[in-house]
Amino acid sequence: MIAAIIQARMTSTRLPGKVLAAIGGRPALQLMLQRLSACRRLDRIVVATTVNATDDPVVALCRQLGVASFRGSEQDVLGRLLAAAEAQGAEGIVRLTADCPIIDPAVVDEAVALFAQGDFDYVSNARLRTYPDGLDVEVLGRQALARADREARHPALREHVTPYINGRRPQWGRGEFRLGDLCFAADFSHVRWTLDRADDLARLRRLVSLLPEGFGWLQALSVATREPALLGLPVP
Repeated sequence: MIAAIIQARMTSTRLPGKVLAAIGGRPALQLMLQRLSACRRLDRIVVATTVNATDDPVVALCRQLGVASFRGSEQDVLGRLLAAAEAQGAEGIVRLTADCPIIDPAVVDEAVALFAQGDFDYVSNARLRTYPDGLDVEVLGRQALARADREARHPALREHVTPYINGRRPQWGRGEFRLGDLCFAADFSHVRWTLDRADDLARLRRLVSLLPEGFGWLQALSVATREPALLGLPVP
C-alpha cells in the first residue's frame, strides 16, 4: 500500500500560516490535496502535522475535507513521518511537504512508478533537480525509513527526514541505500514555485489565477514564460 504523507505545520519561520494561506480561493493545503486526489498510484493520503495547538486548524481542515491526519513531534519529523506511515499500514511512502501546493499528480505517479519498477529504497526528483522547485517528490520504502529512524541521530537528520537516506548532507551522517532519480528531459530547476516567502505566495496566487482547474506543470510553465515574473527567477 502506497500512502502520500504531507508534512504540514502553521509555524513556518519565514511565512507563518502559509499552509492555510489562500491560493485560488482555497487554503494552499486544500489546493494541494485536491491536486493529489488525481493521482492514480496512491492508495491513501494523510497529512502529518504536529501536536501543537497552533496546528489545530490544519487538523480541522483535514476533518472538513475528509482527509486523514496524524499528529506527532514538531522537531523529530523523521519519527513523525514513520509513525504516520505505520498508523496507515503503508509499505511505500510518498513524502511531500505542504510548501508544494501546485504539485503535479502526473509527476507523483511517475516517481511512484519508477520506485515500483526499480530495485530502489528511495526515488526522488529533487536530488538531481530538473523539475521546478515546488514539484518535489520523494518515494521510499517503510523499511528504509525505519532504518533511518534507528540510525540517524544528528538533530538535523531528524528534522529534515531524508538526508540520511539520500546522502545529501554527509557531514551529519549517511547510510547506504539504493537511490533512484526521476529526471525530466530538460532542466527547469531554475523555476521557483515553492511556498516559502511572501513573494512566493503572490507568485503562486497569480499563476493559479491564470490556469484552469487540474492544470499540469508544463501548462503552468507555458503560461509563466509569457509573464516571466511567474518563473520566480533570481533578481540579477
